[in-house]
Amino acid sequence: MKKKDIEILRVISLRGPNMWTYRPVLEAWVDIGELEECPSNTLPGFYERLSSWLPSLIEHRCSYGERGGFLRRVEEGTWPGHILEHVTLELQNLAGMPGGFGKARETPIRGVYKVVVRAWHEDVTRAALYAARDLVMAAIEDRPFDVAAVVDTLRDLVDDHCLGPSTACIVDAADDRDIPYFRLNTGNLVQLGYGARQRRIWTAETDRTSAIAESISRDKDLTKTLLEACGVPVPEGRYVRSPEDAWEAAEEIGVPVVVKPYDGNHGRGVFTNLNTREEVEAAYKVAIDEGSGVIVERFVEGLEHRLLVVGGKLVAAARGEEAWVVGNGRETVRELIDSQLNSDPRRGRTEDHPLNTVRLDTAARLDLKRQGFEPDSVVPAGVDVLIQRNGNVAFDVTDIVHPEVAAAVSLAARTVGLDIAGVDLVTRDITRPLEEQRGAIVEVNAGPGLLMHLRPADGTPRPVGRAIAAHLFPEGEDGRIPIVGITGSNGKTVVARLVARLLRLSGAHVGLACSDGLFLDRRQVETRDSANWDAARRILMNRAVDAAVFENDSGALLNDGLAYDRCQVGIITNIDNPDHLGDNHIDTADRMFNVLRTQIDVVLPTGAAILNARDTDVAEMAALCDGEVIYFALDADLPVVQEHLAAGKRAVVVRDEQVVLATGSDEIVLAQVDDFPLTRGGRVAFQTENVLAAIAAAWSMGLSTDLIRAGIVTFEPDRHDATGRFSVFESQGSTVIVDDAHNPAALQALVDALGRFPCSHRTVVYGGGVDRRDEDLVRQGEILGAAFDRIVLTDDATVSSQRPAGAARALLRQGLAQAIRASDIREESDATRAVDDALAALSAGECLIIQCDEGNPRPVLNAVRQWAGQQTPNNR
Repeated sequence: MKKKDIEILRVISLRGPNMWTYRPVLEAWVDIGELEECPSNTLPGFYERLSSWLPSLIEHRCSYGERGGFLRRVEEGTWPGHILEHVTLELQNLAGMPGGFGKARETPIRGVYKVVVRAWHEDVTRAALYAARDLVMAAIEDRPFDVAAVVDTLRDLVDDHCLGPSTACIVDAADDRDIPYFRLNTGNLVQLGYGARQRRIWTAETDRTSAIAESISRDKDLTKTLLEACGVPVPEGRYVRSPEDAWEAAEEIGVPVVVKPYDGNHGRGVFTNLNTREEVEAAYKVAIDEGSGVIVERFVEGLEHRLLVVGGKLVAAARGEEAWVVGNGRETVRELIDSQLNSDPRRGRTEDHPLNTVRLDTAARLDLKRQGFEPDSVVPAGVDVLIQRNGNVAFDVTDIVHPEVAAAVSLAARTVGLDIAGVDLVTRDITRPLEEQRGAIVEVNAGPGLLMHLRPADGTPRPVGRAIAAHLFPEGEDGRIPIVGITGSNGKTVVARLVARLLRLSGAHVGLACSDGLFLDRRQVETRDSANWDAARRILMNRAVDAAVFENDSGALLNDGLAYDRCQVGIITNIDNPDHLGDNHIDTADRMFNVLRTQIDVVLPTGAAILNARDTDVAEMAALCDGEVIYFALDADLPVVQEHLAAGKRAVVVRDEQVVLATGSDEIVLAQVDDFPLTRGGRVAFQTENVLAAIAAAWSMGLSTDLIRAGIVTFEPDRHDATGRFSVFESQGSTVIVDDAHNPAALQALVDALGRFPCSHRTVVYGGGVDRRDEDLVRQGEILGAAFDRIVLTDDATVSSQRPAGAARALLRQGLAQAIRASDIREESDATRAVDDALAALSAGECLIIQCDEGNPRPVLNAVRQWAGQQTPNNR
């Protein structure tokens, strides 16, 4: 019995564009049980508890479109699924992931809702979803709930899983320019762009950051030598090998000096303004533990600065500041640091704080000792005490950098060889040339932090992510390769194979992921069904791929979303009677329309939607496309085609048995329909439609008519290309056709084509395949009974089924109960035996249709080739 509870039945991670939105989301199936009878306005105290726990919900506008709109809905009465959506989003917002898409929709099952929320990171959003469920239930049941603790936990998850601020600012800048991106690991390695046009970043390093340059930057002595040779001002100094050698170097240079690690970072082990032998030798002993060696160099008077150079240009600059306390005669140095410095709200240990907490490290203690103080000394009133000589470099000075200083740091970055560099220099006044004041560049760093420029303690934040994105992708470049996405009920694989072939002939290195497998150019690297998100993502990661073709069925769209954000070409082959109705509560043609339209929603403004004009539902998708629409149709006189052409637009049609490329009133005859082997002399209408779709896609991408014609004329459906899609074999006066029809629409199209293949007797070997609705199997039985003389029902062992053994055959039998033509109906659960027996019984003049296994068509094809005396081809 259902109770007043919220149960999360299933959570689907839609990692790309989907039926809900363009961005990744989590789709939670939520059962609210008896709460279906309890809208929020019937729950005593619920509104008060929810609004007091999450007062920031006042910002959710909801359907009213105004501030406070959601809370108004709660007060007036809404259901827990809707509330769960908003609470999940708000918990993410409080954890540092603001904004986001959300929806809550009923399913055909009473009390079960789909709650959809933007997933910035799947793990974080999943945690927020379950926390939101607990919060809502606590508010319903009047139990305490620690919102602050939950938000702290979510913030920790954000820190652990989400991109760091430096990487995120580059990704955000790329996203603003419509450059696609995705993460390559759980850290900050990110790919921007697709295939051969991709670039990679790892925080502020790029795939242009030379390993040699990075090694040079870590070698402080070598860096200084190279800079000095190029005329860049650097402090005099040298590598030292012992405390005694360090003091000798200090005497050679002249005090004061700096002692620092040879290859350290983050300022650890750096001692400045050293004047005595005791100080130098003590500093050496600390510095040697922070690196592989020690350098002694001239102490440069002034403040430390960090200048960011991207692509040879200065894009941001920040200054450090000394940290002082003033004595009051009561507090110790430690206490003064806490009360006067660390009390600054800008100081802290998180990325939200531009200034670090001040601590008494070894260098600070040395400076204190020089001034006559210890950490626990009480400082007399009015006495200034220096705590940190160079504090956080977090005060923006970009606009006042002298041009000669900008030129010097640019030269320094180029000398080391870094495309992105953080150049550290010390000078009294950044508005004057370095030489005037004996300023110097002290370090050139690879992979510089960007936070100081993004969130300075004072001054203007700088768009450094935008500068790096522009460096990687100059104006006019977006990192995209041509992507062709194909969906629909039937014909997807054939169209995908055809389009990939045409693109290969045009000279592109093509990646193809479809039901036949995964292909890289002419090489098949996977034989299993690869029409899925993971296979597509592998292709998009491949630097050799110039163009990509992806088959996307409704299951992929419902369970993963698209693997790409936008595409050059989107093809809808047909919807007809939609396949796989019933999956994920998609039980009507209208709902399937909303799933498949995703492929057209993502077509780029510069791209094209290729739509089947015969199918009314498909033709209606024209209004959804941001780019061009090209119709294809067997009937050139369809009203929708004629209206389209009258507007000067394009279509690929058949007129007088010729394939015609039409633009308005202008027409180009490509070829005769029967020139294309796939159409079997023009007799197979559904294959002709597939050919037209592929031609339209190639035409939209600018491929020449000669190339398109040659590619399709040489397409070999029986030997290599799209085998198992109406593959015809003839031997000893009989005909065998192997096809992958597994739904009513595909089966009816197959039967219609058989009408143009006269034979004395028809036999079919047929099974249920992947689970579909009971009524779909019954309908297939009806079609079989009206079209075949002998029917052998079997089972497909290559796919899994939730039905008991033989149940699919029983449903087909129901449809066969009123068979118009079939006089011999048999069952053989072993598909291999059924095929072998049917081939052995075949006589001259007969036609045998064999349904190939849905999971793997090769065994059936190999058996038929052996029967026909053909050699089994190698995959290519």
